[in-house]
Amino acid sequence: MYAYILINTEAGRLWRVAEDISKIQGVNMAHAVTGHYDVIAFVEFFRIEELSRIIDAIQSVEGVVRTHTAIVMAQRLSEGM
Repeated sequence: MYAYILINTEAGRLWRVAEDISKIQGVNMAHAVTGHYDVIAFVEFFRIEELSRIIDAIQSVEGVVRTHTAIVMAQRLSEGM
C-alpha cells in the first residue's frame, strides 16, 4: 500500500526536513515543494501499523510542524476500459 504524507515545516527548515525524512525506512521519496505544504513524502507500507510507525518517525523530525496523510486508493481497471 502507498500513501502521501503532506508536511508543514518551521520557516527555513523544508530542505533539511525533506533530507531527514528521505532517510526513514518506508519513505520512497521526500521532496520540498511549493504550495500549501512544504514537503511531500511518498511512502510504502504493508500493514497500517507500519504506516503509523512512519508517520510517528516523520512527526519526530526536527522542524516538522504538522502532517496530513492521504492513503492511495487503488482501483482495478477492467479490461476493455
